[in-house]
Amino acid sequence: MATELFADRGYEGTSIEAVLERAGVSRGSLYHHFPGKDRLFEAVVEAVHAQVGEATLAAAGASGATEAHDLLKAAELAWIRLAGDAVVRRILLIDAPTVLGWRRWRDIEEQYSLGMLKAVLQEAATAGRVPARLVEPFAHILLAAGNEMALVIALADDVPAAQAAAEAAVEEFLTRLLRPADSENTGPVAEPDGGDPQR
Repeated sequence: MATELFADRGYEGTSIEAVLERAGVSRGSLYHHFPGKDRLFEAVVEAVHAQVGEATLAAAGASGATEAHDLLKAAELAWIRLAGDAVVRRILLIDAPTVLGWRRWRDIEEQYSLGMLKAVLQEAATAGRVPARLVEPFAHILLAAGNEMALVIALADDVPAAQAAAEAAVEEFLTRLLRPADSENTGPVAEPDGGDPQR
């Protein structure tokens, strides 16, 4: 109930009274679980994030991909497509950073997204697609880049066009980042700064 209201009206436009009326509960019952509107909104943000995570994993599974780099592409593209959803756009991308504050918003982002990115990138590193020492920074880069593209979509006047451009960019970016060793160099990925090749 609260999710629909926050998505339709935004955080500022949603009153506790409207939530109580839509949910059919008393003020005391609501405040027993959530001390205020801000805590209710935080719970909604976490619930939507969990749904997005499930949808992203489902899309990756449905893609038929078996290699880590292909699974990562499928998951990132799924997130870009979900950015056009009204609930995701309003709650996660527009209101959450302002209402929760940047630090809390980032904590939630990392809780629901960073671990998956690290796991897939570690598999890609094992397969020789990326240097193992760069798994952690690459995961943060991908998280930030994916969120930035999602925000561009959320704020775009032409959402379908912004989504199409973002999908093409993500596809090209990940293809280049995770490309296999070429025919002239089929060995392991070299570590930066003259380090030993990845084993």
